[in-house]
Amino acid sequence: MERYTNTTLILIICLFFASSVQGQGTRVGFYSRTCPQAESTVSATVAKHVKANAAVAPGLLRMHFHDCFVQGCDASILINGPNTEKTGIPNLGLRGYEVIDDAKTQLESACPGIVSCADILGLAARDAVVLSGGRNWQVPTGRRDGRVSLETDTRGLPAFTESIDSQKQKFAAKGLNAQDLVTLVGGHTIGTTACQFFSYRLYNTSGNGSSDPTINASFLPQLQALCPQNGDGTTRVALDTTSQNKFDTSFFSNLANGRGILESDQKLWTDTSTRTFVQSFLGVRGLPALNFNVEFAKSMVKMSNIEVKTGSDGEIRKICSAIN
Repeated sequence: MERYTNTTLILIICLFFASSVQGQGTRVGFYSRTCPQAESTVSATVAKHVKANAAVAPGLLRMHFHDCFVQGCDASILINGPNTEKTGIPNLGLRGYEVIDDAKTQLESACPGIVSCADILGLAARDAVVLSGGRNWQVPTGRRDGRVSLETDTRGLPAFTESIDSQKQKFAAKGLNAQDLVTLVGGHTIGTTACQFFSYRLYNTSGNGSSDPTINASFLPQLQALCPQNGDGTTRVALDTTSQNKFDTSFFSNLANGRGILESDQKLWTDTSTRTFVQSFLGVRGLPALNFNVEFAKSMVKMSNIEVKTGSDGEIRKICSAIN
């Protein structure tokens, strides 16, 4: 067998390493050598902000979801501008931008030009869940930041009135199945929504002047008290009225009891194609038991790899709110 010279062998190794990095996509521990404090810096920053304001946790989780479903997980949601994703109606209520900016500032000081805003957002979403009582998981990193952010693209995000069939189609287009849909929407176990997104269910569901029959009769007056007819539509109500700051399965229990807040959430129970997953998370006999925390971690990893930009695709932004 022909022997390689030292120079040739080194060249082969270098070429192999370069090609593997270029094509490998994301991986756990991507910054272990280039910026070993990346993950701990993000975790500490998220913890500081969540301690000051618990509403930051669900905000970061939703922000990651809304980012990944538009242009892929590339932090395009963070870009400022008159017609960027940030200005889209589905994103107007998002919170936590200052957390990402804080972490980015620290990491640019420690490891300039190394850690992407997209990865910071993915890590922050995980940390937000953990701080809310959810299970930890390893986040693959190595994403690049996108250069395109358009308000018009946000119009395709799953909406609060959307049918299950439509939701499943949108998830399938991103490589996610029906179980991923139920699991990820289960993230609504933390956080709030505004009355304007569901008050029609309380008073005039289909334009007939009656309330949504899928709402539990004893729960209806509670919601009406929180969101009076012709009241302030910006008033916020917990998506999980049992434990809005705790990451648990009570959200699914609420759906089974007609206590879902958003129409699209409650449909996870009324539609038979998704109800079985809700029941599995609740441990209903006769169905395969699913551990919500375990499945949520799996679905989050799948989601976090939607249309990611790696290698020479995209960039590492100097600041998260602007393209370089």
